[in-house]
Amino acid sequence: MIYKRSSALFAEAKQFIPGGVNSPVRAFKAVGGDPIFVKEAKGAYLYDEDGNKLIDYISSWGPLILGHAYEPVINAVIDKAKKGTSFGMPTEIETQLAKLAVSMVPNIDKIRFVNSGTEACMSAVRLARGYTRKDKIIKFAGCYHGHSDSFLIQAGSGAVTFGSPNSPGVTQGTAKDTLLAAYNDLDAVRTLTKANKGEIAAIIIEPVAGNMGCIVPTDDFIHGLRELCTEEGIVLIFDEVMTGFRLAKGGAQEVLGVMADIVTFGKVIGGGLPVGAFAARTEIMDYLAPDGPVYQAGTLSGNPLAMSAGLAMLTELNNNPEVFKSLANKTEYLHKGLKKVLSDKDVAFQINRFGSMLSVHFTDTPVVDFETSAKGNNELFKKYFHGMLAQGIYLPPSAFESYFLNDALSYQDLDDTIAALENIKF
Repeated sequence: MIYKRSSALFAEAKQFIPGGVNSPVRAFKAVGGDPIFVKEAKGAYLYDEDGNKLIDYISSWGPLILGHAYEPVINAVIDKAKKGTSFGMPTEIETQLAKLAVSMVPNIDKIRFVNSGTEACMSAVRLARGYTRKDKIIKFAGCYHGHSDSFLIQAGSGAVTFGSPNSPGVTQGTAKDTLLAAYNDLDAVRTLTKANKGEIAAIIIEPVAGNMGCIVPTDDFIHGLRELCTEEGIVLIFDEVMTGFRLAKGGAQEVLGVMADIVTFGKVIGGGLPVGAFAARTEIMDYLAPDGPVYQAGTLSGNPLAMSAGLAMLTELNNNPEVFKSLANKTEYLHKGLKKVLSDKDVAFQINRFGSMLSVHFTDTPVVDFETSAKGNNELFKKYFHGMLAQGIYLPPSAFESYFLNDALSYQDLDDTIAALENIKF
């Protein structure tokens, strides 16, 4: 495939945008080469500026669960845009989306909309601190909760790919209130809570991690966290920006059978537009302004375009819950096909999968946390990524990212993807 126009556009972008991109993972730093510039997309396919057609496995990093340019979502946005894009005043559609989201997700009574997953997680931590009157939080190495200062302490995904797990600009004062534990290591969390008795406001976690590849929690770990938080009076925050409305109608809480105290959302809840949200039971949410003392605000929060896209998307998922089974089946099919091909090649590999999330790691060690994820052979991953790209398969351009399948993918698309892997020489 030829990417002359993409390369030219990237060269131009670097003159005016830092690194030529508005989010670091897009720059292909982890895999080399120039990023692909997209012109348009439909269903399971991307069409780039050079006229190439690509089978898409990132789905805009998760939100496009039903495929690109999904007609009910597009029509809802167009209809709403004709009536105005933003008012800075309440609208009925905000309540409609809130009511639907609350009905779909267990253990939440109220929800506050924001503009990004970063904003949702930042606000959730502030709310937990205000509710508990404690300062410290525990996060897990490799979990990425956005680029707020509190979270850039050994973050996963883009921070690792870009080579800055501990970002300059994060003060020591902020860092000292963020305690770090290994994912799937309950003993480490217990040690931290014991050493900081009565000081921990919240534990924040991706219940199924997607920013060090797809990492699945063990039952003992995730249920143990819930028990520990209850015992110690710690607020358990599930960052479901990736998993919310993707793994099931009720997200990871429903699938794992573990109830969090605060849940954050993004991606799917916006239907492809910039939306985030955080939600909890009434007694916690009532600490938010204007009812309570914890301040949070946003001029464009709940804007009608974003709300219309989210309402259309969640309505489709609520009315057609079989889509989650369909996606899981397709992801399992892809997993089995990739595994069969890789098993015949002389490479060490691991494939992790949960629902419609999947990741391939070139290592002989089971990938259960950030440390084991980081052991992957990135040179092999580069060959894998570019080998697939040359055959029209667009994968996450980082070994630390999960695939996000969309239901527009056909089984022929999956077969073509598996066949493409057969042609790669490692």
